[in-house]
Amino acid sequence: MNDPEKRRLFVLDTNVLMHDPTSIFRFQEHDIFLPMVVLEELDKGKKGVSEVARNVRQASRFLDELMSGASKQQIDAGLPLPAPGNGKSANAAPAGRLFFQTTALAKDLPASLPGNTPDNNILSTALTLQQAHPEMLVVLISKDINLRIKAAVLGVPAEDYYNDQVLDDVNLLYSGEAELQSDFWESHSKNLDSWQEQGRTYYRVKGEDTRNWYPNQCLFMDDDSNFEAIVRRRDGDDAIIEMATDFRSANHSVWGIRARNREQNFAINMLMDPEVDFVSLLGTAGTGKTLLALAAGLTQTLDMNIYREIIMTRVTVPVGEDIGFLPGTEEEKMTPWMGALMDNLEVLTQTDGGEWGRAATDELLRSRIRIHSLNFMRGRTFLKKYIILDEAQNLTSKQMKTLITRAGPGTKIVCLGNVAQIDTPYLTETTSGLTYVVDRFKDWGHSGHITLLRGERSRLADYASDTL
Repeated sequence: MNDPEKRRLFVLDTNVLMHDPTSIFRFQEHDIFLPMVVLEELDKGKKGVSEVARNVRQASRFLDELMSGASKQQIDAGLPLPAPGNGKSANAAPAGRLFFQTTALAKDLPASLPGNTPDNNILSTALTLQQAHPEMLVVLISKDINLRIKAAVLGVPAEDYYNDQVLDDVNLLYSGEAELQSDFWESHSKNLDSWQEQGRTYYRVKGEDTRNWYPNQCLFMDDDSNFEAIVRRRDGDDAIIEMATDFRSANHSVWGIRARNREQNFAINMLMDPEVDFVSLLGTAGTGKTLLALAAGLTQTLDMNIYREIIMTRVTVPVGEDIGFLPGTEEEKMTPWMGALMDNLEVLTQTDGGEWGRAATDELLRSRIRIHSLNFMRGRTFLKKYIILDEAQNLTSKQMKTLITRAGPGTKIVCLGNVAQIDTPYLTETTSGLTYVVDRFKDWGHSGHITLLRGERSRLADYASDTL
């Protein structure tokens, strides 16, 4: 049993610093110990332009700042860690100390212990610290599941790094919609105002229920009334809601695409709203995320001239074996990753003009759609662009911030993804960058989110999704 009264000494694995370079400041009043093998692995991983290499270099800079001007005696006694968020104020919360391995720590491990030498060195260090400091609870922090299992077998408490976790459970993630009770109108009839403006119907609602609403949240009633509305503004108990446009009818189709269910209708409402600068769509395969985003983008780019062009990008994480280096330009290199774009363009370019008409339409669309790699996004600013970020669940929160801060005036960003299909190592449903932005943007008046629930591909795909 872990004694909660004991002061803790956290032994950090290399992958924690590679994942989050600020992790050394995230352990509150507890102490941190860095084995020498961790510094050696950081040195090996510092070269390159990948996100991991940047994190390694940033972690090394933090360590260099902490050691600046420190003597050998001060390093042996532990370097004081600044309390996060408190600066150097007199009332700052007590922070722990950072210890480096300054002497050889020899603790014999079982001769048959499997695994690589660095992991075993870290385990040996943790076991030695356990014996040397019985008054402290020595805990190994690692993103490596197998190392945590080996540590538990040897009697060393081991934990994952949880500080970057957005939610305790992905089921708590904001869905973007809320169901109204059947007696909603009767219970709010006394404080209800209604008016029309530019052909749109608005309601001003007052009551305790509105406190739980978010800007651009989708409201509906699950009855024969087919009531669907979107929260436009909320101030305490006072909220203004707008009736949603019905994109299920042919009169309101978007580039020939009509909504097939309630969630798709809400999604098109937000995608077509110029006041919503950021839209996130979550959903399993076949729910129509890419098709809806492309159809809305083409309508607003070619028909309405709100945006100059569509930019589509995604994280290049292979599901199977990597295909190696590819020849050609940036767009040609990204083409194998853009199968979803090509598949949906086939649907959107169906015309009655025969082969010539289809070819002309296809050429027009391709001239206004640009494919970019995330690797070249740093330092850029996009003006009046409609950006679609596909497979966003494979981004970290830091990568997501890097991309969204590229948006200039008049740009709209649409993030698509399925948090149940994460291919990036060390990312989970609760630490994904997509989960992060959905949770952080839900209070902003110029963002919208909806979780698509129903697949609309085919009866074969629906049956496979339910059965396999």
